[in-house]
Amino acid sequence: MTTPSPTVAEPGPARLSPRKKQRIIRTVQYVVLAAAAIFVVFYADWSSLADNFAKPDVAEKALPDLFRIALKNTIIYTLGGFLLSFVFGLILALMRISQVRPYRWIATVYIEIFRGLPALVVFLMITFLPLALPGFEVPGGTYGQGILGLGLIGTAYQAEVFRAGLQAVPKGQTEAARSLGMSAARAQFTVVIPQAVRIVIPPTTNQLVALLKDSSLVLFLGVSGEFVELAKFGNDLASQYSNATPIMVAGLTYLIVTIPLGYLATKLERRKGAGR
Repeated sequence: MTTPSPTVAEPGPARLSPRKKQRIIRTVQYVVLAAAAIFVVFYADWSSLADNFAKPDVAEKALPDLFRIALKNTIIYTLGGFLLSFVFGLILALMRISQVRPYRWIATVYIEIFRGLPALVVFLMITFLPLALPGFEVPGGTYGQGILGLGLIGTAYQAEVFRAGLQAVPKGQTEAARSLGMSAARAQFTVVIPQAVRIVIPPTTNQLVALLKDSSLVLFLGVSGEFVELAKFGNDLASQYSNATPIMVAGLTYLIVTIPLGYLATKLERRKGAGR
């Protein structure tokens, strides 16, 4: 009796190693990017783009007033809103972690409302304040309205930044201060808050960048003349000259300010991580 010979399994298709798969995927991505770049280079109407977005004579007319009025006003709105949000954000953060329950409720309601509302809605509500409160005027006029809008928005976000910083300070710091005879309030203001401020410097810098960009919403307050900021300034000149070059110049001015600030925030974040 003969025994059947064992069947030999046919070898399947060779599998690609993970490294080869990654190499193929990377190659395909490079090919797609190269094809897109070639399409843009050869099919874009560069002369029309340059004439509408980078016209030298229009840019030259925009530059003096852009720095003298628009950039100055943008910085005023931004710094004013930032200082307002810094002070009241710290107060709200202390209320959020307070042992007094009504304080926590008030802080939570404010933060949730102003983080949930679009910034544009906040500015539109400010324009209708005189109708809702007859005789009421925001101190500082147009500047005050812009700073108030940015401050209301920034306070909600800055409060959460501060809350994270306050909770990041080890409890042993407070206990050590109390053991030296400090009151709870004194320990909070002389020991905990200074350390929390150092911790939140990087995210606070990012918050400043966000407020700088949100300052473009000031145009919805109906600002004009000497109160215009960069976005309104660029839009008005673009309408005047029927050319988008002023908008491009305003956008580049934003980048000149925001990119160094963003780089500073990243550098501070890395330094903080290295310190840890």
